[in-house]
Amino acid sequence: MSNALHLTIPEGLPFIDFEREFDFPVADVFRAHKDPALITQWLGPRGMKMEINHFDFRTGGSYSYLHTGPDGVPYEFSGVYHTVRENEFAIQTFEFGGYPDVVSIEFLTFEDLGNGRSRIRGHSVYPTQEARDGMAQSGMEGGMTEGYERLDELLTGAKV
Repeated sequence: MSNALHLTIPEGLPFIDFEREFDFPVADVFRAHKDPALITQWLGPRGMKMEINHFDFRTGGSYSYLHTGPDGVPYEFSGVYHTVRENEFAIQTFEFGGYPDVVSIEFLTFEDLGNGRSRIRGHSVYPTQEARDGMAQSGMEGGMTEGYERLDELLTGAKV
């Protein structure tokens, strides 16, 4: 798999855009975002253990999970799904427990590229420039890159 993550972090604007292509059908990539048993196998960087408190990927649903690093430090994440359209689109909020009261809204588009390939496009909007800059400097790119590599491995059938 050689599909790179592309992040766009525009100067002076409180949002981050990303896109990533996959050598798998859009239905498989969407299912890996929807199914909690699958999401625990790929979401986040390698070396993190993921524990789901609840995960309901549907319009009006919500989620809460913990990533715990090798050092035993837990990182809590939560949000609400505002809109979910099967194999097409999701709008969700995203909140990191380490920065309470800073909530981003994320738009995620799943695109069928044909020939068993797909693309995810994301647009994350932050309440302030400072919040966006903090996210951009948090290791987000490395974590997303590793997570999507793990998703490739999962969809290939490799043990993650």
